[in-house]
Amino acid sequence: MAKKLHIVSLGCTKNLVDTEVMLGRLREYEMTDASTEADVIIVNTCGFIDAAKQESLNTVSNLNAGRKKDSVLVMAGCLSERYQDDLAKELTEVDIFTGVGDYDKIDELLALKQSRFTPEVYLIDGAERVVTGSTYHAYIKLSEGCNQQCSFCAIPSFKGKLNSRNLDSIAKEVEGLVAKGYFDFTFISQDSSSYLRDQNVNEGLIHLIKRIELIDGVKSARILYLYPSTTTLKLIKTIGDSKIFHNYFDMPIQHINDEMLRIMKRGFGKDKTVELLNAMRSLPNSFVRTSFIVGHPLESQEMFDEMAEFAGSFGFDRMNVFSYSDEEGTSAYTMAEKIPAKTINERAKKLGKVASKVEGESLNKLIGTEIPLIIDGESDEHAFLLSARALLWAPDVDGEIYVNDREIDEELTYGKIYRARITEVTDKHPLATITGDA
Repeated sequence: MAKKLHIVSLGCTKNLVDTEVMLGRLREYEMTDASTEADVIIVNTCGFIDAAKQESLNTVSNLNAGRKKDSVLVMAGCLSERYQDDLAKELTEVDIFTGVGDYDKIDELLALKQSRFTPEVYLIDGAERVVTGSTYHAYIKLSEGCNQQCSFCAIPSFKGKLNSRNLDSIAKEVEGLVAKGYFDFTFISQDSSSYLRDQNVNEGLIHLIKRIELIDGVKSARILYLYPSTTTLKLIKTIGDSKIFHNYFDMPIQHINDEMLRIMKRGFGKDKTVELLNAMRSLPNSFVRTSFIVGHPLESQEMFDEMAEFAGSFGFDRMNVFSYSDEEGTSAYTMAEKIPAKTINERAKKLGKVASKVEGESLNKLIGTEIPLIIDGESDEHAFLLSARALLWAPDVDGEIYVNDREIDEELTYGKIYRARITEVTDKHPLATITGDA
């Protein structure tokens, strides 16, 4: 009888790719949703900010409390890497610790029942993944690490400098997934617009776009996590000219006040940031997502007000709002003038309302239009509704569309692209009528 595996992937989609690599090495295990039945439990942790760190620790603790005798508990990923010495002393219930360099060696670590922290970050390069959550979409990791020195971010301290994958390696992975039926791809990294700069190649994403466009079977693609100071007008134009890559722009600008951007060490001021955003917005059917941080040390009320006004007036399609997290190993951690937690919470709540309003305005613009969408399956909301996603949107983060009617006779197929007319929006969920094949 096959041993049973329970695995939890926390944090970002980059972590999810690493989890899928581990699944590829553990194919002989039977997957189980019941952790109490599992012979091996793996938690791929996130160590980015306080909330994510606490979620990781709570998950490990809860799974340990209910696991069966003689099972093996593995703590992997960013939190484990960042605090490896402290966690090994404090979490004696964990049997194996591993960080961000040994995802493709997880089978060896289990066989040896041994902890390991390889100094280098792991790049996929040929590993067989078990893609989860979709039969048509997959995330593709471009690189690991980051050369930016943002004041609030600890990622370079435990993932190191930018380490880009070889372009041929990425193309080969995409080709392999296309052969398995995948046609929609999202390219990700810490700083995607710096891709290949560590190999002395400028405009690496332009090279990527041109290479992926040559692969038969790729129907849809988008890039996440552009960084303002490494995103160029030439890149934006290349995306706009592409027949495969959507005019989808995810560029976390974090703030808009010039002085705060300088304090944050973002390398770009307001004017240049707005120039890029306007270039993105000017493209047909463009989608612009961003994120803001509230409560960074030295953020005055005037700075916050400027950011809130800009966030509400620019015309973003989606916004994430993050409260500043004081992370050791960052330059902001040593700044004396910290913003009180109460003030941070108040600002986050206010900007959160702006983000909700922005999303609503973006969704309402869809009413009466026809868009390509993909049906994922039955909706959890109601038995007569189907869950779908606009082909333009990134999975999981940009929302869900409910299909409640069709004007074609054929039975609808999950994982297929259709044309659909948006008829109304209810509680941030567009309702759609299928009008034909895409």
